Amino acid sequence: MVGGIILLVVSVLIIILGLAQDSKQDQNMTSAITGGSYDSHFSKNDSGTKEAILKKWTLWLSVIFAVTVLVVVIIPVHFGS
Repeated sequence: MVGGIILLVVSVLIIILGLAQDSKQDQNMTSAITGGSYDSHFSKNDSGTKEAILKKWTLWLSVIFAVTVLVVVIIPVHFGS
């Protein structure tokens, strides 16, 4: 029961953080022709930005989600439900 609640909360948080992040635009032929580039100094050194913080939290929540799924699946198999 506790594992299911943790999975529900973490999955909702992952969805919210994923939606809060800006989508990255791929470099395509238009940027090659027009000279647009996304390799600026700011984009390479963004460890303290909102986007980097959201990315870090999304990564940690994904790890928590994966570990919780493994625990919820493995515990009933070994200890009976």
